[in-house]
Amino acid sequence: MIRHSLFAALLIASPATAQTFQSTTQLDEAVVQFTGASIGMDGGAQMPVDPRLKLARCAMPQFGWLSDRQDAVVISCMGPAWKVYVPVRRMTRTVPERAVPTPIAAAPVKAEPVIRRGDPIMVEAGAPGFSITRDGVAMGDAPVGGRLMVKVDPAKPPIQAVALESGRAALPGFGR
Repeated sequence: MIRHSLFAALLIASPATAQTFQSTTQLDEAVVQFTGASIGMDGGAQMPVDPRLKLARCAMPQFGWLSDRQDAVVISCMGPAWKVYVPVRRMTRTVPERAVPTPIAAAPVKAEPVIRRGDPIMVEAGAPGFSITRDGVAMGDAPVGGRLMVKVDPAKPPIQAVALESGRAALPGFGR
């Protein structure tokens, strides 16, 4: 009789200790509902949440996308604070059996730099009614419209500029 009551007490105590941690199975089910796809399927979780995780029980886990690419679901809890990232399987494109071959685009041609490292350049900024210029030395190469770092004062860090033409650059936002 004592043995049966001890066994019953252990059974009753077991669910209570199991309830102190968040169920990863419940999190998996919620991720399936959030993504609309089953685990391992395109658009669904790549794999189940690791059942070895011992997350504190959360009354209201929140779900969201890690980024606009929707490549991971973020499950978070405000109190107690924890966060889990669940990778999502990317959608694979299926190619029809009789696909029409598409021409391969030529690789973009890299623009030739108009400013080279070490070139003396004039950095300018201005708006209607005023302009300011400063001499500097290019710290890198840049084509027209490309950004580069320019050393204008040996005692200060370099500034960023946009190449306009050979020997001329402008502060970002002040180009013509």
